[in-house]
Amino acid sequence: MTDVTGAPADVLHTLFHSEQGGHEQVVLCQDRATGLKAVIAIHSTALGPALGGTRFYPYANEAAAVADALNLARGMSYKNAMAGLDHGGGKAVIIGDPERDKTEELLLAYGRMVASLGGRYVTACDVGTYVADMDVVARECRWTTGRSPENGGAGDSSVLTAFGVYQGMRASAQHLWGDPSLRGRTVGIAGVGKVGHHLVRHLRDEGAEVVITDVRADAVRRILDQHPDGVRSVADTEALIRVEGLDIYAPCALGGALNDSSVPVLTARVVCGAANNQLAHPGVEKDLADRGILYAPDYVVNAGGVIQVADELHGFDFERCKAKAAKIFDTTLAIFARAKDDGIPPAAAADRIAEQRMAEARAAR
Repeated sequence: MTDVTGAPADVLHTLFHSEQGGHEQVVLCQDRATGLKAVIAIHSTALGPALGGTRFYPYANEAAAVADALNLARGMSYKNAMAGLDHGGGKAVIIGDPERDKTEELLLAYGRMVASLGGRYVTACDVGTYVADMDVVARECRWTTGRSPENGGAGDSSVLTAFGVYQGMRASAQHLWGDPSLRGRTVGIAGVGKVGHHLVRHLRDEGAEVVITDVRADAVRRILDQHPDGVRSVADTEALIRVEGLDIYAPCALGGALNDSSVPVLTARVVCGAANNQLAHPGVEKDLADRGILYAPDYVVNAGGVIQVADELHGFDFERCKAKAAKIFDTTLAIFARAKDDGIPPAAAADRIAEQRMAEARAAR
């Protein structure tokens, strides 16, 4: 079933009627000369201009791309609110294979599309886009972050993203075991790319044992070469979530890692990772709680990167950003406390806190 535009009706229902919708603006972008097809979703500007990265991904179809943009943009509203930033939530997706379809001309065309929004949306890196890409986009759009230091930016935001996830793990350990130390704990990381490889370093520096997996054999080999002791690999995520003695599971690849098939067999006592939208559908957070698994909400613990790119708009200072990212430890503990007081899962507690901040901002207008 489609609407009058030919778009699948379920996408429009999500946008206008479901609890996952409520977006202020969704822009469909096309530049036939370069092959650009993109979706820019602005969920909320209650706290300020929408801020979120650009994902370049070979979606199965346009409907999947729109749905991903909607979900990611909504998540950014909550992430930015919980990070204490004066930004709303937005996200963009470019449809295509970045290895094959990404060109300078396409990125410049995309930059013009973002610029046409006049600052309502500020872009950055995400899956499939990198600092060098943002340097190109910035040539057409001043509302671009995640640029290289040589081009007035802060560089790779994955460093502070990993640091924030690490702080979330420490807070989880404090809440569950009464001690923030991860020494001697076993942590499983699914995805050791941009963020995951930095996370491995934090964990090994503290003395944690690490088990890794990644769909790319070269990424696994790089980690094993860098950390010959205390790190081992398993074949895939299905094997990782079943590792005996796993204390913490860290999904650091794409979303949907926590679902009806993975949660029942998960051996870890804590889930705390960098991936966005880890809960495959509403209700998974309750399934985790029912199994006694502590879930550190993804958009809270992975906010280090957005803290960095937001700071870039005001003249980047790494130590200032790192200090802000370190507060993810306290924020995560506060969410666990709110969840206990309200008798709800941590994900619901985080949503309540974020929604309260956005509502207060709208009321103050």
